[in-house]
Amino acid sequence: MTFRRSTLAMAILGLLENGPLHPYGIQRLIKQWGKDQVVNVGQRTSLYRMIVRLEEAGLIAAGATERDERYPERTVYHLTDAGREVCREWLSEILTTPRNEFPEFPAGLSFVMLLPPDAAGELLGRRRGSLTQRIAELRKELASTVDGQPIPRYALLETEYQVAVTVAEAEWIDGVLGELESGELTWAPGPV
Repeated sequence: MTFRRSTLAMAILGLLENGPLHPYGIQRLIKQWGKDQVVNVGQRTSLYRMIVRLEEAGLIAAGATERDERYPERTVYHLTDAGREVCREWLSEILTTPRNEFPEFPAGLSFVMLLPPDAAGELLGRRRGSLTQRIAELRKELASTVDGQPIPRYALLETEYQVAVTVAEAEWIDGVLGELESGELTWAPGPV
């Protein structure tokens, strides 16, 4: 069975490399390790659906059921050999092959001409302010510690990447805002 790659599926497989976990433990670790910045686990139902799909594909397997008087019964899952192999294949593909991921911002830019240049400039300026805040948050995360010890750099590579991309976007917006302000970049609003 061919399983369609997703960041959530890869995160589940990757976390199970460290040993068996129940779904709540997987979600908690994703958030605790800051991986929720790059993997969407906002909806627990999405996590549970993905676990079911991974189990049906033979990439993970249900193990023991844990009981604790404070929580309902929890099924613990572990990684199968097939799941380990698929996770490594996905990592290799992701790290070597650039892919167009269709983010919203470039899609919005492709229709910016529908707005007057001054309105576009104001909106981009607000985005620039949000980026400044995001950069500060990410840099704070890079400087964070666990039990007084710095987090190893390898565990923060995705955060370093997010800082670099966010700084580059902010600098690009600064250039566009400068051109809008000077009149170098302008257009007549409406359909092209």
